[in-house]
Amino acid sequence: MMRMMDGMNKGRMMKSMVRLLVHVLAAAMPLLSSCRHDVVVWPAETGTGGEARADAVRGFWLLNEGNMGSNKCTLDFYDYASGTYGRNVYGSANPTVVKLLGDVGNDLHVYGGRLWAVVNCSNKIEVMEAATARRIGQVDLANCRRLCFRGPYAYATSYAGPVQIRPDYEQRGLVVRIDTATLEKLDTCIVGFQPDGLDVVDGKIYVANSGGYMSPNYENTVSVVDMETFREERRIPVAVNLHHLLADGRGCLWVSSRGDYYGNPSALFCISDPGGEAVARRVLTPEGRDVVAGGMTLCGDSLYVVGSAFSYATMRREVNYAIVDTRSQEVVTSNFIADGTEQTIVEPYGIAVHPLTREILLTDARTHVNPGTLFCFSREGRLLWKQRTGDIPAHIAFLWN
Repeated sequence: MMRMMDGMNKGRMMKSMVRLLVHVLAAAMPLLSSCRHDVVVWPAETGTGGEARADAVRGFWLLNEGNMGSNKCTLDFYDYASGTYGRNVYGSANPTVVKLLGDVGNDLHVYGGRLWAVVNCSNKIEVMEAATARRIGQVDLANCRRLCFRGPYAYATSYAGPVQIRPDYEQRGLVVRIDTATLEKLDTCIVGFQPDGLDVVDGKIYVANSGGYMSPNYENTVSVVDMETFREERRIPVAVNLHHLLADGRGCLWVSSRGDYYGNPSALFCISDPGGEAVARRVLTPEGRDVVAGGMTLCGDSLYVVGSAFSYATMRREVNYAIVDTRSQEVVTSNFIADGTEQTIVEPYGIAVHPLTREILLTDARTHVNPGTLFCFSREGRLLWKQRTGDIPAHIAFLWN
């Protein structure tokens, strides 16, 4: 169905507790001695990542989705300056928030000095200070899914209805315009059924409609919304059950399809001229296979795509770790991992790329109900370090100094 549906002993002896305490104190001491008022001391679980280093990028936030219905969405932070990784830090930064982050984290961004986390089954967008994760407020939005930003506004997709699998689902989805300063919802636009990823090109918002609740009657179009009138103008046919949508620096749209888990496989498409003829071209690997697109990110002229998809038609699972050259629109490699580490990865899920070093951050959702793993690879694809995360690690947002 949808990505959010895919995943449907406190310490172990004194020795482990002592080790954990040592890690916590080691991470906390530099912060306790600091005079900066924007740093939170996190007495949460901590670990170590790579070597400490000075970097224009201070660190990154990682949003763990948590299995639907478990209320286990959590937030982690990696600090490049100290080389430490803090797990489940939201509660420490916000001790008075009773229900913590909520149920199913679906997207994460840093914008305007704020950290924006979409928590879809809790029907909210949580807004925090980007440097500390201290809570600022929330935007109430039913079954919200994804975010993008332009100027003073955030644009969010919303399924606008309950979690309910029905071929005759009647509630169409929305794109909502939000004032990033006041968190006020300013306008709404009706689009297709169960809209997910969205991005902006030349004054138009492009929205990937999934119809994911309507199996087997999936949607197969990208909605085009005029930003000035904030109304849907037209739709571009692509493929069934669309998911991610990203615009590159040339204005091309990269759109992923989850497929229908039978005859239509997960695939990647490129729309080179979204404002014109807007024909979606299927992107294939050098081996002639579809690109399985469970997670994807842009960095420079490269699109990094990871995914794992099972087909009931073939009874096989297809996995790839691909890089696409957005200039040539061709797949450069089907596997950017050069040291065999992929043999230990169970369920490749989310991906991000350090904007300066090109280090690749890859998440493994593993069982979807237990802690996952974050892997950091060099730009050449060799493992640098790995770290245990929360359940279903998925979305990463970099924090600049």
